[in-house]
Amino acid sequence: MPTQAKRENIDMLAEALKRSDAVFITEYRGLTVKKISAVRKLIRQAGGEMKVCKNTFMRIALSECGMVQASEIDFGPNGYVLSYGDAAAVAKVIRDFSKEKGNEALVIKGAILGGQQVLTKDQVFALADLPSKETLIAQVVGTIAAPLRGLVTVLSGPQRNFVTVLERIKEQKESAA
Repeated sequence: MPTQAKRENIDMLAEALKRSDAVFITEYRGLTVKKISAVRKLIRQAGGEMKVCKNTFMRIALSECGMVQASEIDFGPNGYVLSYGDAAAVAKVIRDFSKEKGNEALVIKGAILGGQQVLTKDQVFALADLPSKETLIAQVVGTIAAPLRGLVTVLSGPQRNFVTVLERIKEQKESAA
């Protein structure tokens, strides 16, 4: 039977998991407090949060939220990075930080995406290579708007040509006068 403090920790994790769209599992062993603080700040700026807790607490919270377990990668001291919006942006921050010289101790083990799919390290890196959510939305809107722009251009062609012809006639009459 868990104590009241443990139960509160699990409930807090469960609430955070319900709001998140991705959970990245990282190993932070070997990072200094200063570097952990730096990566946490970067993660917060990208719309995420890093939690360090017992793996057992996280397993219980995941099961209470109906999310899939990542038992093959959730061993050892882990930092759980929760993404609250743009999972690709948070993945990019973690990947870039772990690739910097001196930060190799931050190891990305994998992720749980959408509560139902476990991603490997390579899949997390592929997610980090995706453009941001805003960029993807802009690309979709641009793709949808392109045929409309083309239609407007085609439909305005005769009017534009008519104005050009009138302009030339005006120029000819002015030069003749």
